[in-house]
Amino acid sequence: MDHSAADDDNRATVEVTKYKNGIQQVLLQNPRGASARVSLHGGQVLSWKTDRGEELLFISSKANFKPPAAVRGGIPICFPQFGNRGSLEQHGFARNRMWLIDENPPPLHSSDSNGKAYIDLLLKPSEEDLRIWPHSFEFRLRVALDFDGHLIFTSRVRNINSKPFSFSIAYRTYFSISDISEVRVEGLETLDYLDNLCQRERFTEQGDALTFESEVDRVYLSSSDVIAVFDHQKKRTFLIRKEGLPDVVVWNPWEKKSKATVDLGDEEYKQMLCVDGAAIEKPVTLKPGEEWTGRLDLSVVASI
Repeated sequence: MDHSAADDDNRATVEVTKYKNGIQQVLLQNPRGASARVSLHGGQVLSWKTDRGEELLFISSKANFKPPAAVRGGIPICFPQFGNRGSLEQHGFARNRMWLIDENPPPLHSSDSNGKAYIDLLLKPSEEDLRIWPHSFEFRLRVALDFDGHLIFTSRVRNINSKPFSFSIAYRTYFSISDISEVRVEGLETLDYLDNLCQRERFTEQGDALTFESEVDRVYLSSSDVIAVFDHQKKRTFLIRKEGLPDVVVWNPWEKKSKATVDLGDEEYKQMLCVDGAAIEKPVTLKPGEEWTGRLDLSVVASI
């Protein structure tokens, strides 16, 4: 299988390997040497590195790499629900299932493959999934690494049911940061948010930028299409661009919750921040045969 794309004298490469836990992973490399590693378990990105080999995603030192649990860190996909409601497991089942490499994906816009290393993955519900969530779907996910090192997710969810269904979705993105006290998030000013620490009560963001002094677990609603995470100590800024994902989840567990979380080190909350592109407040509803598309573009730039 060769998803390579020519670019100058170099090539973007895609390599399928087996990880130490026996699960297949896909290594994407762009012509400049940036890379991303995608596990077929959960369709989860476990690594995203710059062309200088700098790791941009946080993975817990206590992460469990044995299925069925999702790995603590990277970018797990929360689908068909975010949170913990009804009979479904926390954040849905997509992050805990084996995905297939999609050998014959329907075509995306032609610019989506130009000069990129990419892999197409496919998730269909098992009989067990249909018992807990009785809706037939096809979830197609393209993970791409472009020439500039952007990590781009294109998701397409199709209803192949005979009746409508609704879902929510979030890309739980664990950014690697220098120290949580050195970070600020911009692009959330004046937005309403649901506070999960206050029974999802609705508030309005009053600050110019979000900074961190305690646990934060919020869903910001109807945000702009670009959010920025500034890391003063590392002098870098993450940019989160999104389409079809109106909401933004911001989460840091802080000290008490970190100590209570088995697969997270007691002090590791200082080195991580989750900022997720999501569709939560107004679930996506698909009629039979309808398809939803969402896109998330993550990049990093040097900042002062």
